[in-house]
Amino acid sequence: MGASISGKLMTAAANDPSRTQGRVYLVGAGPGDPGLLTLRAKELLERCDVLVYDALVTAPILAMANPGAERIYVGKRGNKHEVEQPDINAILVEQAKRGRQILRLKGGDPYLFGRGAEEAAYLIERGVAVEVVPGVTAGIAAPAYAGIPVTHRAHASAVAFVTGHEDPTKPESALDYAALSKIGTLCFYMGVKNLGRISGELSKHLPRETPVAVIQWGTTPQQRTVTGTLADIEAKVREAKLEAPALTVVGNVVKERAGLNFFETRPLFGRRIVVTRSRLQASDLAERLTALGAEALQLPTIRLEPPEDRRALETAVRHLDRFDWIVLASVNGVDALFDELSRQGRDARALGAAKVAAVGPSTQARLMERGVRADLVPPKYVAESIVESLRAAGVFGAPPPRESSLDVALSSDGAAPFAKPDAGAPRFLLARADIARSTLPELLRENGGSVTEVIAYRTVLETTGQEAALEALAAGEVDAVTFTSSSTARNFAEILGPERLKQALASPRLKLFSIGPITSQTVRELEMPLSGEAAEHDIPGLVAILKQAFAR
Repeated sequence: MGASISGKLMTAAANDPSRTQGRVYLVGAGPGDPGLLTLRAKELLERCDVLVYDALVTAPILAMANPGAERIYVGKRGNKHEVEQPDINAILVEQAKRGRQILRLKGGDPYLFGRGAEEAAYLIERGVAVEVVPGVTAGIAAPAYAGIPVTHRAHASAVAFVTGHEDPTKPESALDYAALSKIGTLCFYMGVKNLGRISGELSKHLPRETPVAVIQWGTTPQQRTVTGTLADIEAKVREAKLEAPALTVVGNVVKERAGLNFFETRPLFGRRIVVTRSRLQASDLAERLTALGAEALQLPTIRLEPPEDRRALETAVRHLDRFDWIVLASVNGVDALFDELSRQGRDARALGAAKVAAVGPSTQARLMERGVRADLVPPKYVAESIVESLRAAGVFGAPPPRESSLDVALSSDGAAPFAKPDAGAPRFLLARADIARSTLPELLRENGGSVTEVIAYRTVLETTGQEAALEALAAGEVDAVTFTSSSTARNFAEILGPERLKQALASPRLKLFSIGPITSQTVRELEMPLSGEAAEHDIPGLVAILKQAFAR
């Protein structure tokens, strides 16, 4: 469409919400790294009704989408089209006419070799409102992640983005290679199959020793880069078995790669690591691994749910002033306790004179977020260390009584378990998971403590969101599996089942890592070979042992 008055009027009318029930957002997903997604794109992902997406949109970006959105895959790669362009156009119009907010998500930028302008024109001509959200294009991002600036004062003052996807049967190229050779830096999209022809044509106008780089899956943990010259790049790419999607960079800027390659030199670059934590908890570990260059494959094995009967937790929280110590062994326990406080219209002031013991720095940090500073943090994250720290702080005082009167006493409505304390015995509240070990309450009682346990949350088997990780395990394409609790290890074995577990463990590439001794014991009981245990039993400690095992 030209810039005629009628064309402008048509565009203005189509973008008037009163003209159509729905709206289509043509959005660039960027080159693959979710960190390069624009804020506007993320906002639309989170609230769209329908997601229509291409093959080059990566799984971490798709994971940001509204869980309730309908997903329609229309991937195209090379000459393989899942859905033809006319059918894609029809899908967008039909969905818009149904009054829905459609996110048309395209790899890179929707207008740069993305046929976005054709889709926009088609929609506008049919009265569908359109908004375009640009995306970071691979022609800039992929070279940057490979250590190659597309312009440089010493090498190139101009850059050209060129399509490398031409019909190889054509007798002559539609590209003016003589003109292109004078520009500086050339970035060829979709040109791997035609690499021989491209390098041959450019060699007619540029020295054959001109540097060339081919970057596959740029900005992702799967990124691979092959460098050479116009004379040998085709043979090197064939030897390395690089395939689409890949970008080709031609020019002296490629020489800068040796000094600027920050992305591929990270300690866990290219490693595929399975994270078995719950979906809500996985982000911290996954983000740390991703920052070190790994691909974090989420295989949630557990799901956290409220207690089936909340009355015990409700009553204990209502009477926090009855306790001398509140022991919280996990972030989940902190959240459950304070969420119940909030539900009752109260806050941290309800703790009164009670002191708080936090097991581990993550639990300590979450308490701080809730406005409470932990009074005690044991040096080790096991029951014995907690009790030793309490004993060193003079909490227990007199030796334990000969006969325990710490049987559970229920309130009149049968809802609240309160221990009957011996005279002078310190009173402990343990807000825990339903599957928590009995070691800690037993040790506290042996030392003269009065212990009340309440189930703050339940840990149940997760059954969804595991497909990508399971496929990678089955293919022998995983470097490590991480276990952050005994339940993640047990559920991992249950989800895979005996045959798939045996197949996965047979991979010479696979290593298993545990966050601490209790988890390690469970892994061994399940007859899974353990490759390492974190020295510090927390997420940073787990990341540290992975770095040690896979140090580049």
